Amino acid sequence: MASSSGVLMRLVASAYAIADKAGLIVRKVMAGGDLGIVEKCGANDLQTKADRLVQMSICSSLARKFPKVTIIAEEDLPSQELDEDLLEDGQCEEILKKACPQQYAAIKEEELVVWVDPLDGTKEYTEGLLDHVTVLIGIAYEGKAIAGVINQPYYNYEAGADAVLGRTIWGVLGLGAFGFQLKEMPAGKHIITTTRSHSSKLVNDCVSAMNPDSVVRVGGAGNKIIQLVEGKASAYVFASPGCKKWDTCAPEAILHAVGGKLTDIHGNFFQYNKEVKHMNSGGVLAALRNHEYYASRVPEAVKQALVP
Repeated sequence: MASSSGVLMRLVASAYAIADKAGLIVRKVMAGGDLGIVEKCGANDLQTKADRLVQMSICSSLARKFPKVTIIAEEDLPSQELDEDLLEDGQCEEILKKACPQQYAAIKEEELVVWVDPLDGTKEYTEGLLDHVTVLIGIAYEGKAIAGVINQPYYNYEAGADAVLGRTIWGVLGLGAFGFQLKEMPAGKHIITTTRSHSSKLVNDCVSAMNPDSVVRVGGAGNKIIQLVEGKASAYVFASPGCKKWDTCAPEAILHAVGGKLTDIHGNFFQYNKEVKHMNSGGVLAALRNHEYYASRVPEAVKQALVP
């Protein structure tokens, strides 16, 4: 079956299994008590043992099965001997049963770029805000985010000691997104989700210009996009250059697969080809519906401050 599924669906099916494994690693590190925290560029830019182990697991597992795919990941790690326990060779059979969208059926392995954020919401992870944390694997073709996998290691963690932890969401453009219940915010309700730990006057000015009914400040780009598709927020507004391509590739693919829209503050789509700069210097603006409404309310001063 695998050989007839096409490279994209096989890659997504493998990424799903690898993301599940990543969730296990994230929980295991936390349970072990030693997070191995390192400051990269200050107190709000942290790296933990979970970031390091998950990145090694994802990149090595994907590279072993898809050697011609370009993989770009967040952490700058030294090359080292990999523990075989970190490798995941499985794949999600349910994904392999789905037909690949026709426009992607003939894709070659070397034409794909995978963007990996091993632990999105690292600061929140270190502070015990576990529901903010996600693992992101985004897949791009011809510069466009076309598929994504998001694992929430601690989904359901407040449901009691016997709760089954974690879930994996995935999506492909032209096929849809799976693993959650799509829900829209009621029409006319404006709840803005934005950064918790990277706020600034620019961010706050842009959020205020949306005239929101309420503002939800949480960590993680993956977490914010899940809020949009589950009807907990109507727009994700981040008027700052702090976000990177590995933060947005997987979430964008899933949001676009259900009819949403993610751009920079100016309304430009991101490019995800392997040569592109990693920083999303034009900020982020996303919505499941009515993206144009939110784009129209971005202040001119904010646009001028954020150069794409």
